[in-house]
Amino acid sequence: MRNIASGGGASARGIAAIVGVGPKLGRSIARKFAHEGYTVAILARRLSRFAEEIAREEKAQVFAIRIDCSDSRSVREAFEGVLSLGFVEVLVYNAHNHRQPAAAVAAISSSSSSSSSAAASFSRCTPQTQYHPIKFTDIRIDSFEKSLAVSTVGALHCAQQVLPGMVERGRGTILFTGCSASLNGIAGFSELCCGKFALRALSQCLAREVQPLGVHVAHIIIDGIVGTPSRSSSSSTSQRSTVGEQLIGGGASSMDPDALAQTYWYLHIQDRTAWTQEIDLRSSSSTQIYNF
Repeated sequence: MRNIASGGGASARGIAAIVGVGPKLGRSIARKFAHEGYTVAILARRLSRFAEEIAREEKAQVFAIRIDCSDSRSVREAFEGVLSLGFVEVLVYNAHNHRQPAAAVAAISSSSSSSSSAAASFSRCTPQTQYHPIKFTDIRIDSFEKSLAVSTVGALHCAQQVLPGMVERGRGTILFTGCSASLNGIAGFSELCCGKFALRALSQCLAREVQPLGVHVAHIIIDGIVGTPSRSSSSSTSQRSTVGEQLIGGGASSMDPDALAQTYWYLHIQDRTAWTQEIDLRSSSSTQIYNF
């Protein structure tokens, strides 16, 4: 169930559990916490190929653990493995349901021009396997439930696994990745928006409950296209996203995932007299803010 890649000795710090790791944002976050001396647990639907790479380059301990965020049993079993490594000091929930409903393909031909325009803009906050606008009456209940299960219920389950240890020690950080869909309801994108809206509400409720107990909870809105890491020698933007990759793309206006990872780190080390609960990030070249 666990594939372990390690380099160097055991970390004196706690565990950083990153749920949802693909080739861009998730990998950069995992790399940043490994660089800062944390033992990193990478949790993804498929055993991550990045664990060995990060362990080797950062001389850190990195563990790859399989998880299905829509399955509560899978979440519990995965975190049994994570908690066996030690105290989870940081949880980053970056998972997203990237499977495209079959009904979407049929819906494209009948979507209105306004929906098509929204889809073009909304691709800024969807994975490589892009969502297409789906008529409300064509939404399949099982697909809608799956989207909510990954975006929100999975976040709830993961947070419940690590919170007892954080509260007991009076410290810890939980970070949730959102996107523009966290703030705007868009015609044809009910599945994505409802999941992201709910995740934002979950973050706010949890923050008000546990921050007085020493646990920092923050929601990060990625308002833009995440490109390839600056350290990457590859200029390709056609890599397939895996669970957790909120955004895709590249080019001059794209956001560097390594730079985004710096913000996740900054949130973790913020002084508790001035904690951020929500922050939105975008490229300096962005001309639109939550405008669809």
